[in-house]
Amino acid sequence: MARTFGKRPSGARLQRMMQSPNYRKGVFHNLSPTPVMAEDASFWKTLKDFLNKPKNVRPDKPLPVIHADLRNLPTDAPVIVWFGHSSYYLQINGKKILVDPVFGKNASPVPFMIKPFAGTNVFSIADFPDLDMVILTHDHYDHMDYTTMLQVKHKTTHFYTMLGVGSHLEYWGVPPENITEFDWWESQQVDSNTTLTAAPGRHFSGRGLKRGETLWGSFILKTGDYNLYLGGDSGYDFHFKKIGEEYGPFDLAILECGQYNKNWPHIHMMPEETVQAAIDLNAKVLLPVHWGKFDLALHPWDEPIKRLVKHAAELNQKIITPMIGEPVRIGKDFPDKQWWSLL
Repeated sequence: MARTFGKRPSGARLQRMMQSPNYRKGVFHNLSPTPVMAEDASFWKTLKDFLNKPKNVRPDKPLPVIHADLRNLPTDAPVIVWFGHSSYYLQINGKKILVDPVFGKNASPVPFMIKPFAGTNVFSIADFPDLDMVILTHDHYDHMDYTTMLQVKHKTTHFYTMLGVGSHLEYWGVPPENITEFDWWESQQVDSNTTLTAAPGRHFSGRGLKRGETLWGSFILKTGDYNLYLGGDSGYDFHFKKIGEEYGPFDLAILECGQYNKNWPHIHMMPEETVQAAIDLNAKVLLPVHWGKFDLALHPWDEPIKRLVKHAAELNQKIITPMIGEPVRIGKDFPDKQWWSLL
């Protein structure tokens, strides 16, 4: 189990991290002051609330899933397939890309905690074709699963992630030449037609007791005629507007909309803020993620999507709400069935 925690950065990797303008006194910092807990929050009350979670944080029935054939998806347009929470697959401009894959039995270093909702864990790395890219937005367990990494390292040619995260990957057997790490605003030309750029998020990192020893963030994927925003975990802040002005408009923005609470308002967005972030980004379409698989907060499991759908309609922001495993052709398919209401 100890290997699940990963390994702290050292050597040349740590030296590079220390040159980052975001790295001070041994940890990375957000652009704005960002306490993990609200100033008036009580740690002990929050702990008590988590030990007595309401039953509706998890659905009482298995969620419906479309078990798509990931090796034979449509080829007439780019395709995205969401797997619940923040894991999704992109088939775009000849590239096969997997983002924040978590297909293990739990999203925690402790085996009996944070298990997926019934019905949601039906995909595995064996279902995928060979991958060109695996993108990791940060090192939290619900975005970077140890058991999944052990499998996917044999399926992909390269990992793209944030500063320091490669230390975990190397410790788990990924060759260093197969890892590219980014600081915020750094770009790499992946091939003649694809550019990947790292951008800020407002969050934190860590697989142990100490936070911030590796970087967190989001990515801008520009390939061919398509421009996508791959958002990691983030509280709302001015960086969305800055990214939209400098890199938008986006054909699709993938943004978190769940696991929020008034006791940690700076590190995750309320659903209404997610809609505003999509507007700030100048996104043609919003795909809300970070819900539908794990109960990491105290709200009802379907509250995030209900609140987001309502606010998106009020602000005229176009959204898509696919089922888990449902292939969506970007720019052509706009699934909006409120399937969560049918359970």
